[in-house]
Amino acid sequence: MSSHEIAHGEASHAHWDTSIYPVVLSFGVLALTLSFTLQFVYHLSFLSIIALGLAVPLILGGIAGWTSEAMGTGEGFSFASMGWFILAEAMIFLSCFAAYWFGRLEAPVWPLPGSVELPTLIPLIMTAALVSSSVTIHRAEHFLHASNRAGFIKWLVITIVLGLAFLGMSGYEWNHLIHQDFTIKTNLFGTVFYSITGLHGSHVLVGLGIFIAGLFPAMKGNLSPGFWRTASLYWHFVDIIWFFVVSQVYFW
Repeated sequence: MSSHEIAHGEASHAHWDTSIYPVVLSFGVLALTLSFTLQFVYHLSFLSIIALGLAVPLILGGIAGWTSEAMGTGEGFSFASMGWFILAEAMIFLSCFAAYWFGRLEAPVWPLPGSVELPTLIPLIMTAALVSSSVTIHRAEHFLHASNRAGFIKWLVITIVLGLAFLGMSGYEWNHLIHQDFTIKTNLFGTVFYSITGLHGSHVLVGLGIFIAGLFPAMKGNLSPGFWRTASLYWHFVDIIWFFVVSQVYFW
């Protein structure tokens, strides 16, 4: 058989893994962006609620579907691809921090009029919860590699609880600050605070969505070590970013 015939035979067996869920997730993120734009730029609350109502199921459905595929025969959560994704996300956070640094260093006075004193205890507790969640997901991976399904599920559930606690504390803090009339429209710092903490919170939410979507197949015996290795890498990235958020936004 000639080299041309061999190449042709290999090409005939080549294929691309395709998935609809990244498209679904992208439209969900677009709808979420429109929701914020309609509310805070155009002050169209009713249309904003409609857009949010479309965004939430699209985002959650996209995460759940993509996770389900990745734990099957698909290649949706490649470890190498996750590295590139994390790099792209890091650039987004960097652009937000750069805007904050520029605005703060150029401001004639700081804090800006209308700002409130941010709490210091709750972000420290949030940091402890998120750091602990990195430890627990690492512990879950240890049991995964030891083929101990019960131990893996136990530590994965603890990780999920810690992540939910983090989001709960963030929501409590937002509610407290908004009742002090400190909102995203108050001044530059308000815009930065809610944008950066909200962006980070959305990444925590996505990570929890991945964990929860993967928990049910794991309980049925589908552990997929490659999937969880990639998912935990994303979670560690979210934890590392939080150190920048808490140091720059809360304690600078």
